[in-house]
Amino acid sequence: MKSILKALILLLLSNSFAGAQDFPEMPNPPRLVNDFAGILNQSQVKQLEQKLVNVDKSSSTQIAIVTVPSLQGYDVGGYAFKLAEEWKIGHEGKNNGVLILVKPKKGMEQGKAFIATGYGIEEYVPDAIANRIVDHEMIPAFKDGDYYTGLQQATNVLVSLTRGKFSPEEYYRQTGGGEASPIPFLVIIMFVVIFSIIGRARRARHYSVGHSVPFWVALTMMGASSGSHRGSFGSFSSGGGSFGGGGGFGGFGGGSFGGGGAGGSW
Repeated sequence: MKSILKALILLLLSNSFAGAQDFPEMPNPPRLVNDFAGILNQSQVKQLEQKLVNVDKSSSTQIAIVTVPSLQGYDVGGYAFKLAEEWKIGHEGKNNGVLILVKPKKGMEQGKAFIATGYGIEEYVPDAIANRIVDHEMIPAFKDGDYYTGLQQATNVLVSLTRGKFSPEEYYRQTGGGEASPIPFLVIIMFVVIFSIIGRARRARHYSVGHSVPFWVALTMMGASSGSHRGSFGSFSSGGGSFGGGGGFGGFGGGSFGGGGAGGSW
């Protein structure tokens, strides 16, 4: 009986160890750009890293980029959420982390990309808009093998959205959505509103559990905080301009993710 018990314990331990190996360890020293797939050169990594470090310092929003050679059999969204939770991207309490995950195309194997958003980001980057960023900013460049441009464009849009430079609806129009008939545009607006409500409810539920307050009280608090949060954002011009600032990344702050985000393949 003891030998059977030992065998079961060893099996459980080996499975846990194998599962841990599916996800890269958090880098030490910490970095916001982690190119495990080797699709960027050193100069590109440095430029993206400096930009995202400056965004973190100026707005506290943490946008991390991770590329991996394989998803180890996971769905791209599931892999992104698991990795974002393990690394705790974003700041505790604000939950303002974003993970851009890229698994490059290799041979006949499809490339995959996903943007996972923390609780505090979902209002500014609803799932429908995250999907549009992947489809409009990232995949066209990725198809040409230009991963750097796709990541630059995606991060530019994410920073603009989270800083209130333009709204999700305005981004949709800027990317050609406004040229279609008004009915699809109204549908997009409806989805943005719905995703915003769902995201706020998820954040409220998470807050109520963690702080032992009633759900409806937490939901009211989420509504009040979102109004003041938008006013704190500075200006940002999309494009490849300078972000200023300097110094290194101080590390992830304990953010949580509630399943928000979207992805695509090519």
